[in-house]
Amino acid sequence: MEVPPQSFVRRQIWHIGKGGPQVLLRKIQTLFLASLALMVAVAVRALRPLVLVRIGPLSSNVFAGFAAQTELYLCEREAGLLGPSATDILYYDARGISNFQLKKMWERILRIHSCSSLLDQVRVRLPQQHLIPQRSGDADMDIHGLLPHTEPHISFTEEEEERGQAALLGMGIPQGTGFVCFHNRDQAYTASSEPEHNWDDSSYRFCSVENFLPAAEELANRGYFALRMGSVVGGPLAITSPRVIDYATVARTDFLDIYLSAKCRFCIGCTSGFFAGPQIFRRPLVLTNYWAIRDIPFHHPDTLMIPKKLWLRKDRRFLSFREILDHGIGKFRHTRQFEQFGLDLIENTAEEISAVAIEMDDRLSGTWNASQEDEELQGRFRSLFEPRESDQVPLSRMGAEYLRNNRDLLV
Repeated sequence: MEVPPQSFVRRQIWHIGKGGPQVLLRKIQTLFLASLALMVAVAVRALRPLVLVRIGPLSSNVFAGFAAQTELYLCEREAGLLGPSATDILYYDARGISNFQLKKMWERILRIHSCSSLLDQVRVRLPQQHLIPQRSGDADMDIHGLLPHTEPHISFTEEEEERGQAALLGMGIPQGTGFVCFHNRDQAYTASSEPEHNWDDSSYRFCSVENFLPAAEELANRGYFALRMGSVVGGPLAITSPRVIDYATVARTDFLDIYLSAKCRFCIGCTSGFFAGPQIFRRPLVLTNYWAIRDIPFHHPDTLMIPKKLWLRKDRRFLSFREILDHGIGKFRHTRQFEQFGLDLIENTAEEISAVAIEMDDRLSGTWNASQEDEELQGRFRSLFEPRESDQVPLSRMGAEYLRNNRDLLV
């Protein structure tokens, strides 16, 4: 195999000779963008005495990041947690846009430049004070507890409201009738969104949509509509109630994903990115099949949770919440980590999901009556966590019936 020359100039000439006009055009384009990026970077730094201009990317290719991280960035900026006042310029991830309705709505309130390649080259040439602070680790977690004390930063236009109401009518949902969204995560979505990865290593997040159907039917009996969400699903649902709608297979659009997220009575979900939609509109959440116990303190107070249980094979028993926290298991992000610990994840049953969904509806209706035992069990669960910087215990709650039936996990 022919080896290219070592010197930079000779190497470029060699590449052009081997690749022809297409390589020459690509190198000219790269040189132009690099030169322009350098000029912009110099200008941004020169303006520093007058105005601080910062540049940073949006996680636009992943729905959870595009929704939650962007909303939390706005909350933290307004709270003064991102440094001095600045003019922020954002750009999209080159890998694409996860939801075009969300893109449209963010563009109404943010300075977003579509030239992501150029701005990325500018960003790497700037000193730290010219970069928008980036989240790491808990990227889509409300680690400062700002969501309960702020209003959503995006809203619908009058035309979009009319369009959304017309879509609800088209699905058979009369105006003013409440509806609940529910969704699961399974192999179909992962194989579509992450084809380059081994989807089996994300299987710890999977759960069966069939276990959500009894809850959907119970809510339908209570007079609501229940809409199955999802951009990519394994197939249509076998449903009998006319008030349970398989929206994912019959009506799904980018616009309605956002509109329904904002207007639902509450959302029943799991560890899937869709829950970020209702989250940014401050809608109540029922998070089932949760495994990241350590993240519970960072969720909205209008959130109920029930986690998957972890079966320790060698001892033939379930791990307690304390063991999960002490051994860092709540931080696991790969199926192989659970395998290495000899753990099986047991997903929530249909009965468990129904119970926590009914609890949420009763709480929102003002008819929920918590017993002294329920509050004692909730207190025992909350006592497992170290106080946050604001000296707050977890804001969200564990499902009452789940704790009653699993009090041995509180030891």
